[in-house]
Amino acid sequence: MEKFVKYNKLFDCYSNLLTEKEKECFRDYYEEDLSLQEIAENNNVSRSAIHKTVKNVEDKLDYYEDVLKLNAIIDKLKEIEAENEIQIIKQKVNEILENF
Repeated sequence: MEKFVKYNKLFDCYSNLLTEKEKECFRDYYEEDLSLQEIAENNNVSRSAIHKTVKNVEDKLDYYEDVLKLNAIIDKLKEIEAENEIQIIKQKVNEILENF
C-alpha cells in the first residue's frame, strides 16, 4: 500500500514528464488496478514489456523526485498550512528555502 501511495503522489507531480504510453500504462496498473497480463492483452504486447514499462515509470518518478523534490516540498507546505503560529510558519518556510 505504501508503494501505491508513493507512486500515485509522484505521478501527480511528474506525469507531464512522461510519454502518453507511460501514463496510460501507469494509470492502468496503479489507478485501474489491472494486472500486468491484462494490460499486456489490452495493448497486444507481452507481459514483460508492460512490466518493463511500469518499472521504467517508477524509476523515472523516483529520479525526478530525487532531483526536483516537488513532492517533498508539497508535503512540507501542507504541514505549514496547518500551522497557526506565525513564527513557526516563517521558520518552516526558511527551512524549505535554505535547501535550494
